[in-house]
Amino acid sequence: MPDVQSSVLFSMFWLIPVVPLFAAFWIALGYVGGWNRGEKGELSTARIAVWSALLVVIYLLVIDVSVLLSGQTPGLVELGTWFSSGDFKLPISFMLDGLGLTMATLVAVLSLISLRFAVNYLHREAGFQRFFLVMSLYMSAMLTIMLAGSATLTFVGWELAGLSSYLLIAYAFDRDTATQNATRVFITNRIGDAGFIMAIALSYLWIGDISWNAIGQDELELNNLKIGLIAASFILAALVKSAQFPFCPWISRALEGPTPSSAIFYGALSAHAGVYLIIRLQPLFEQVPEMLWILGAIGVLSMIYGFFGQLVQTDFKSALIFSTITQIGLMLVFCGLGWFELASWYMYAHIIWRVFQFLNAPSLMHLKSGQIRPVPSFIKQWRWLYIASLQRFWLENLGDWLLVKPTQSLSRDLQYFDDQVVTRMVGLSGSANSVSSLAQWEEYQLDKSGRVIGDTGDIGHGRGALGRMMQWVASLFYWFEEHLLLTGGDQGIQTMMQRVGKMFMKVDELLSQPRYLMLLIMATLVVIL
Repeated sequence: MPDVQSSVLFSMFWLIPVVPLFAAFWIALGYVGGWNRGEKGELSTARIAVWSALLVVIYLLVIDVSVLLSGQTPGLVELGTWFSSGDFKLPISFMLDGLGLTMATLVAVLSLISLRFAVNYLHREAGFQRFFLVMSLYMSAMLTIMLAGSATLTFVGWELAGLSSYLLIAYAFDRDTATQNATRVFITNRIGDAGFIMAIALSYLWIGDISWNAIGQDELELNNLKIGLIAASFILAALVKSAQFPFCPWISRALEGPTPSSAIFYGALSAHAGVYLIIRLQPLFEQVPEMLWILGAIGVLSMIYGFFGQLVQTDFKSALIFSTITQIGLMLVFCGLGWFELASWYMYAHIIWRVFQFLNAPSLMHLKSGQIRPVPSFIKQWRWLYIASLQRFWLENLGDWLLVKPTQSLSRDLQYFDDQVVTRMVGLSGSANSVSSLAQWEEYQLDKSGRVIGDTGDIGHGRGALGRMMQWVASLFYWFEEHLLLTGGDQGIQTMMQRVGKMFMKVDELLSQPRYLMLLIMATLVVIL
């Protein structure tokens, strides 16, 4: 294809993630405006979502054919500057290479299939419009991840995909299980987001650039420690996103959403986003062999977890999700061995196959009355292994013990500190919100009309604005003397100092506990970085 035609063709590729985003906006606008609500609005909602996906598919296929005919890809393309401050710039860039275009085409085609499947599957559902809105949003997010040319733009899609995931897991928000699972998944994924943010910060600090070409260059002029820290941060983001060991448990909770979203989210695209990130950064990991060993080891542990976990599952979707963990673990093993090309081809094949299986799950579960197979007899003979597999190796319990419970204890301690120290130090009563004890005493002394309703001792009664102000100052001094100086001689001040001393002793005891030591260390690292 001639260069002129190619330049015109590629000049509009930014529309690829924008078109489904516009579809989501249009569905939301229609729902707010009231013209696509209820069963009557299903057709218009489905049309805008499906047709926007179809347009993206057609455009990507045209680009793919153009690339095949020309024999070369545009690579990194910058469209402009997103943000600029001094020497710091965030460009709007896209990576149109073989990996990005292949994954973007898969995202578009499989999203189109899932959307078309959902038209009949969710017919007359109360959340029909909401589902297609979020699915269009999710499609835009995944296309952004696959085509972004920098870590920051990838992170935008990364976060948008996480938000879409949360909304679809909580699709049936009237059920406590759905909302609890959605919250759990959302919070777990924030761990990976922290790793991604750390990787972006370290990349800019040490490399000076956050484009994939700069981060993934063959030879970085950095020592192994710095390269290893950047790689480890990206690995953390990838492991959480792909539900790999030890972050495996969240993905089984995500099955609470509708089947079409489970197919496209956790069976296919979202679950493989972490593997895609690792393959994208192949040159970075190859410079630190230790990171490849870690990837291989984590992949093996994930395979073991997924294999034994799926053996004790008796419903099809749960078995599929544990099988997904196993297969993604195998991809990590391939990456750990340096077989990135094999990992990418295996990823493409697995994505297609897994979507097909998930979309066929409802009919198969109907034919098999929900239960697809009995638990294999060999695992029942090993009672400890059977129990461990059934309990999913207690990974979620371990996470609760290491993270959730300390966080709850920290929040209780902070509440105690607020009630017992801060509240009393500023003069608030135990049940007050924003009214000090002095103001409460004032309210006791004077009613709304200004008449004295309590004993004010020797305090006079002023008239006019100046007189009232002098009366308030006198009341302030009266309260100070009454509560601190005149209570048993110097007993008032002494008692107050004893109380303050006890409060600070309590604070010292709390800060000596391990969880606060960890908190202080983390805060110190954040300040240093």
